[in-house]
Amino acid sequence: MKRAIFLCSANYYRSRFAENLFNWLASEVDLQWRADSMGLDVVRWGHLRGMSSYAIDALECRGIPINGDHRNPKPFTLPDLANSDLVVAVKEAEHRQMMKDQFPLFVDQVEYWHVDDLDCAQPEEALPVLEDHVRALVERLKAA
Repeated sequence: MKRAIFLCSANYYRSRFAENLFNWLASEVDLQWRADSMGLDVVRWGHLRGMSSYAIDALECRGIPINGDHRNPKPFTLPDLANSDLVVAVKEAEHRQMMKDQFPLFVDQVEYWHVDDLDCAQPEEALPVLEDHVRALVERLKAA
């Protein structure tokens, strides 16, 4: 089983939505990949617990079960990076610099997308964009 990791800043909203959507889609097409999600700045957002209600609502609206419980956000670590086959950061403008600061030798080994957070886009705008990216990724991995 190969492992993908979705990164955002807090591991509360976008990356959690992507993780659950990816795992559901992968199981639907028998893709031998499993996703997890983590954050590059979890300490700063340490007051956040569980998963964003926006992510939960969007998954439920699509009929996608949420994997496990609503665990708290997890920080991304070097062992996570070493034990993954693919790492996707959901917004390059936010996350490339964080990767440079924390994991400078690996900054170019991450795939960067362009999905806005709540400061730039409402969930009704951002999550469909993220969904399109995740669906395209599943198709790409399936075809590989």
